[in-house]
Amino acid sequence: MMKIIVTGSLGNISKPLTELLVAQGHSVTVISSNPEKKAVIAQLGATPAIGSITDTPFLTETFKGADALYVMIPLSFTEPDLGAYMRRAAGSYIQALSEAKVKRVVVLSGWAADLVKAENVEHLFDRLDTSLTIMRPASFYTNFYQSIDLIKGKGLMGKLLTLRYNGLWALLTGKTGLLMGNYGGDDRIVFVSPIDIANAVAEELLLLPEKKTIRYVGSEEMTCNEAAQIIGTAVGKPWLRWVLLTDEEMLRGLKMAKVPEKLAKTLVEMQAATHSGKTMENFHRANPKMGKVKLRDFAKEFAKVYHQK
Repeated sequence: MMKIIVTGSLGNISKPLTELLVAQGHSVTVISSNPEKKAVIAQLGATPAIGSITDTPFLTETFKGADALYVMIPLSFTEPDLGAYMRRAAGSYIQALSEAKVKRVVVLSGWAADLVKAENVEHLFDRLDTSLTIMRPASFYTNFYQSIDLIKGKGLMGKLLTLRYNGLWALLTGKTGLLMGNYGGDDRIVFVSPIDIANAVAEELLLLPEKKTIRYVGSEEMTCNEAAQIIGTAVGKPWLRWVLLTDEEMLRGLKMAKVPEKLAKTLVEMQAATHSGKTMENFHRANPKMGKVKLRDFAKEFAKVYHQK
């Protein structure tokens, strides 16, 4: 039995990861910034630790005695400088890990992280004198939840709805305010279930490689329009299409939505890397073992949420 720390509260990955690790008999502590999650974490059989991931003393105390740690930095759409925020959070983790002397660390990243240099903090963890693995999952199935309001409105999807506005494409966001649309259409990408990510992380936490390793994680590969048809069919709209915007259209829409300019440019760069096919090249070069959860499986769960709203 190992003592394992899970960050990310009870998110899409952290919750199934916690459930899996507890079922395997490990002693699991879940870090959350929300005091209201304490009871739910305890119900899962884990120990809650309430605090901020930028609070280094809190992290250091929580990490003491741990055998392994799953690290994630939640993406923030309110931070004007995403890179500075990511580096600040990574710095807190690194200092706390160094002081607590945790032997095994698994860091959640993204499959385009190495292609967006300004926001890539993976290399910062190289400072650690520990066994380190970087997880690079592909595009999450759960991102489709961000498009529910848009799908209901017009039956067009690209994680946003596009309409003509003064001769340009204007972007109308859903309730989440997330704007992502400069990849899509017939772009081929890899999608991944958070459950498959959790399973891969759980495997890695029990390993102890001497050298830094990088693991890509995916569940199924297809075009964005093929994915849109699967999701659309599940909710009674088989004609659903995934709208592809240019980088310029995407940037204009983000600015119209009052997203800070530096953050807007970063988001455009991240999606442009996917549209370019470079993320796919890296993924295939790594030749990862694909997960078991297919998009059609997820679409059934998506449809339940869709029809409840």
